[in-house]
Amino acid sequence: MASRNVDLIDRTTVFQGYFRIDQYKLRHETFAGGMSEEIVREVFERGHAAAALPYDPARDEIVLLEQFRVGALAAGREPWLIEVVAGIIEDGETAEDVARRETLEEAGLDVTDLERATSILVSPGGTSETLELYCARVDTTDAGGVFGLDDEVEDIRAFVLPGSEVEGLLASGQVNNATAVIALQWFLLNRDRLQTLWNR
Repeated sequence: MASRNVDLIDRTTVFQGYFRIDQYKLRHETFAGGMSEEIVREVFERGHAAAALPYDPARDEIVLLEQFRVGALAAGREPWLIEVVAGIIEDGETAEDVARRETLEEAGLDVTDLERATSILVSPGGTSETLELYCARVDTTDAGGVFGLDDEVEDIRAFVLPGSEVEGLLASGQVNNATAVIALQWFLLNRDRLQTLWNR
């Protein structure tokens, strides 16, 4: 796929709070040839993230989270969502660092191995956020409970699910968080390989 030209006319920060919004004025090369008219778009800036699906290959169990999300409330949806471990990558951290840190903070589990799954643009029509997705090898023997950081007012329920029930959970429609859907679909495609890799 050929790279096409973008003429960035101006970029201005129009809001700075907990998150930031930048306004872009640009033109881009069109499929028909030539350049588009000037386009004005706002881009939501919240940084980049990493996520992990904790998996115990010996017990064939994954760990999922349930927590409140204001965006789901604003969309008129059930605001308690089924999710995977995730967090924003801070300055000086790698995506792997975040996957390990958040697995401990949000699920109370130590990671012994990480398998990179994929890298995605979360919602490129309006944000620059990217997400690095991993599968994290853990021991689920004592997994489950309520976790999160008090200073971030987190209230996160971690629960264990047999690997054999993942397909049914996806089919039920109970998981409507994009990152979790992608992680679980990746898991279904790679479960047998992970069993071989991590159960040697």
